Amino acid sequence: MSDSNSTATSSSASPIWLYSYIKLRFFNRIRRFLRSKNARKRPTPSDHFDTSSSRPAKVISNNNEATMAGQVLEKQSGDDHEDDVLGLQRAVKKLHFGVCWEERELAAMEIGTLAKEDVKVRKLVGGLGVIPVLVSMAASEVVARRRAAVSALIQLANGTYTNKALMAEAGIFSKLPKDINILDEPTRHQFAELLFLLSSLANTQFPLSSLETLPFLVGIIESGTSSIETKETCLGALYNLSTMLDNAGNLVSNGVVEALLNLSSIKELSEKALATLGNLVVTLMGKKAMENSAAVPESLIEILTWEDKPKCQELSSYILMILAHQSSDQRVKMANSGIVPILLEVALLGSSLAQKRALKLLQWFKDERQAKMGPHSGPQTARFAIGSPLGSPVNPREAQQGKKMMKNLVKQSLYKNMEMITRRASASGDSSKLKSLIISTSSKSLPY
Repeated sequence: MSDSNSTATSSSASPIWLYSYIKLRFFNRIRRFLRSKNARKRPTPSDHFDTSSSRPAKVISNNNEATMAGQVLEKQSGDDHEDDVLGLQRAVKKLHFGVCWEERELAAMEIGTLAKEDVKVRKLVGGLGVIPVLVSMAASEVVARRRAAVSALIQLANGTYTNKALMAEAGIFSKLPKDINILDEPTRHQFAELLFLLSSLANTQFPLSSLETLPFLVGIIESGTSSIETKETCLGALYNLSTMLDNAGNLVSNGVVEALLNLSSIKELSEKALATLGNLVVTLMGKKAMENSAAVPESLIEILTWEDKPKCQELSSYILMILAHQSSDQRVKMANSGIVPILLEVALLGSSLAQKRALKLLQWFKDERQAKMGPHSGPQTARFAIGSPLGSPVNPREAQQGKKMMKNLVKQSLYKNMEMITRRASASGDSSKLKSLIISTSSKSLPY
């Protein structure tokens, strides 16, 4: 009987002790914060007057007036700061011990407003135990409550690593809605912005798992009802996650590659989608997923024609280089998709980086064609003479004429492509560069 009474007494006293501890800790932090602010803003005697007696009376009078004005401004700013601290104190207290959810929602909105204005407030609030409360509110099915909590978390996560880590430890990723269709567009954008801020933890030593965030992010970028701005924010989060090679497997298994390839065809989103694909293509799983995609290489070749998007051209050519490197099958697919004339155009009109990558790809195609035309591999063009009966012997003179004819055909095809590109580039007026490139490429007998 005595054991049960002592157990009941300790359980009833525990909430009282916890409440007193949290309250005491809160007021101690507020007191230290206020003292540090007042100590920093306290004026020194040298700031207010000059004891030199050699100054004219008028100058001293002006200094006194300026000093009095400064004291008034400092007093006003100090009063405003004290009001902010008192407001923060009330908001945190209501968030912890509010009698109703409406009161807690208002407290969350006030905390978000105060945290937006001062980074010191963000750091202070993060240590007062408000983040776990806001994380639990973010999982609420009530729209107003959820949006107030997520908005406050966004402000607290902005520029503070500690608060981001506290949110991750509080289980914010497990609180994400399983079905994005239940969210309206403003709420989707808020969650996307919060995940973008938290995804920067991937570049730190903090163990950030991408398994819980990827279905939500992929669902948003694949949704037809999500706005361009929301999708762009999600792409930023996916890019941060893709910078860690350990996340490549999870990204590929959740269908990120196919979703990014689809978004890369949208000019407003293409740059960030291609940048993320560039991080994935250097991994074995990412490269294999792109090679098996039906959109590759046609979608990437199409991006090479975007003259108004030089950055997209550079990223697309980079991905194509990685795919074509040491892969004859991919080079054949690219050649059959008509990549060579487009690479010639990029080599003429693209940015300096895109030009280098396009010329590198062209060199690979040229080397491969020459290897196929060797004496022991590929079709033997000089085996039969033109106009001779099938299987009849060929003399050296006829074989030489056949080779010359093939070279002439190659040059005609090259010049035809150059004329088409020249007409498109006539507005740029870069004739000297065009002429030099035509001479250099024709002298090498480029076989495309």
